[in-house]
Amino acid sequence: MDRIYLNGYVPVLQVGGQVVNFMKKHLGKNIPSPAILEKIGSRFRANVTAFTEQGGIPLVRFARGDRKLDVMRKHLARQEKTGRSGVAAVGVAQEFQNVFAANRREGNAGGVPFYSFTKADRRVTCFYFYLWDEDFGPGFIKICSYFPYPIKVWINGHEWAKRQAAKAGVVFTALSNGFQSCEDPGALQEICDRLGPTQIEAFFDRWMNQLPVRWMSMTARSATGGSCRCVRSKRLARSCSMPRVMPAGSSTR
Repeated sequence: MDRIYLNGYVPVLQVGGQVVNFMKKHLGKNIPSPAILEKIGSRFRANVTAFTEQGGIPLVRFARGDRKLDVMRKHLARQEKTGRSGVAAVGVAQEFQNVFAANRREGNAGGVPFYSFTKADRRVTCFYFYLWDEDFGPGFIKICSYFPYPIKVWINGHEWAKRQAAKAGVVFTALSNGFQSCEDPGALQEICDRLGPTQIEAFFDRWMNQLPVRWMSMTARSATGGSCRCVRSKRLARSCSMPRVMPAGSSTR
């Protein structure tokens, strides 16, 4: 596998009725209101700022037209030199995302406000957590800061294979995104064949437990009894089926 892109979402927070049910039954709010969602988003944005300040992590605001990986390359290189997994930098971007918009409905008895929620494209703040991982090398987890908090994950299978080959003592010559040569092609092929749902899910779980998104895990658990699901790789050579990381469509090479 080459570049792998995954989309993450909470399955039962995808239509308006589920949002209302979440706020009333799980948050205990009498009036489902957009103000509730705004408070959660504001807390997340504040947590990210505190996270970067406490960890000495660069907070980078992307400008229009920036190639994000090019901007982050020096930060990833710095983290790689430490030899340890870590958040290299956090990027901030204003992007259009498919999030919930509230519509106030009139005519309720006693003048009590009532809102319905529908999906709409809105320009909101997104955070790119650029990571250097001991198993996968460079990658990122992008999280939208507004409900229902869609996620995108990017990792690279070639980078994973390089690190596993080095650990196994397989001698190879690397390309920037692949292998030029290898003394034991059979051993390298066996390593490549191991990459699948288990390793990808472990990456996602590992970082979601370290990023300042504990509120998201709590939101997902109370809504689903489980946790966020990460879905769909655009370049998986075969379909993946996993407890928390599952396919949401066909896969292509």
